[in-house]
Amino acid sequence: MRPVREVAIVAFAQSDHRRRTDDLSEVEMVMPVLHEVLGATGLRAADIGFTCSGSSDYLAGRAFSFTMALDGVGAWPPIPESHVETDGAWALYEAWVKLLTGQADTALVYAYGKSSPGSLRDVLTRQLDPYYLAPLWPDSVALAALQAQALLDAGETDERALADIAARSRADAAGNPHAQLRGPHPRGDRLVGPLHTGDCPPIGDGAAAVVLAAGDRARALCARPAWIRGIDHRIEAHSLGVRDLTRSPSTRLAAERAGAFERPVDTAELHAPFTSQEVVLREALGLGDEVRINPSGGALAANPVMAAGLIRLGEAAARVHRGASDRALAHATSGPCLQQNLVAVLEGEPHVR
Repeated sequence: MRPVREVAIVAFAQSDHRRRTDDLSEVEMVMPVLHEVLGATGLRAADIGFTCSGSSDYLAGRAFSFTMALDGVGAWPPIPESHVETDGAWALYEAWVKLLTGQADTALVYAYGKSSPGSLRDVLTRQLDPYYLAPLWPDSVALAALQAQALLDAGETDERALADIAARSRADAAGNPHAQLRGPHPRGDRLVGPLHTGDCPPIGDGAAAVVLAAGDRARALCARPAWIRGIDHRIEAHSLGVRDLTRSPSTRLAAERAGAFERPVDTAELHAPFTSQEVVLREALGLGDEVRINPSGGALAANPVMAAGLIRLGEAAARVHRGASDRALAHATSGPCLQQNLVAVLEGEPHVR
């Protein structure tokens, strides 16, 4: 979908991503991030025109758990607010649409996930077809391994190339103070063939938030806004058996609709929790060696479920803010084996003021 009103990401903040946060509730994990992102703009909670969040009740183990996190936002007096039961990247999409309509000039978007309390691999099976697939209990790693093996069998990659992706991602994360895994990291033992532990994302807890603003309001709040030039999301068949797991047509279609192929990008933040998924995404997005892939380390360095996709948008925007990128692509995914995909194109104005 192409915008008819200029909307930009003007601030981004995230927590330090940790293996466990037993000492923190969801509210305590989110609040410092919200204070930081609002502080970066000078806005108060009362100045925000619309608030939207992303999280999952399945991770929390209780219904309507997102209402508790609203305590960290300040929902009294009542505020215009919404929630998506998925990654926060889709909450950003909803907020972007809200600003396009002119119903608000600013929006706060946040997402969080505590994966540590339970078995994440088992929890994620609840996304699967409840009649034919979920009863077999194939967990998220086993399904990613099927995708990786399909790529190997098709000659699209090899295990050495997958190991190189893991090594590059964790090396890049050495400069990311929020990453859970930083610097050299062993490939480790084979977990589910052909994937090794190093091909898989860390399990951890974390939160992220962005502020959106429209038009001149964005320019007043940020020296170099990251303008959302296009954003779109598409979904593929629920049944894995009718999909070619070596391709991602939904990613390519979302990228086309977002205008990603109109001009080259210099940076791409890809939500690829497994090394094999970066191979699929690079092909779908036509990314060559000249594009900087996941300079933050990506989801292989920190993968707080329900926030990792929003972080890709935030990391891409942050590079635009500081002048490290002029035109960046951000990608988020949800569901098994890249089932649903969102692509956004972010641009900075020609010169940093």
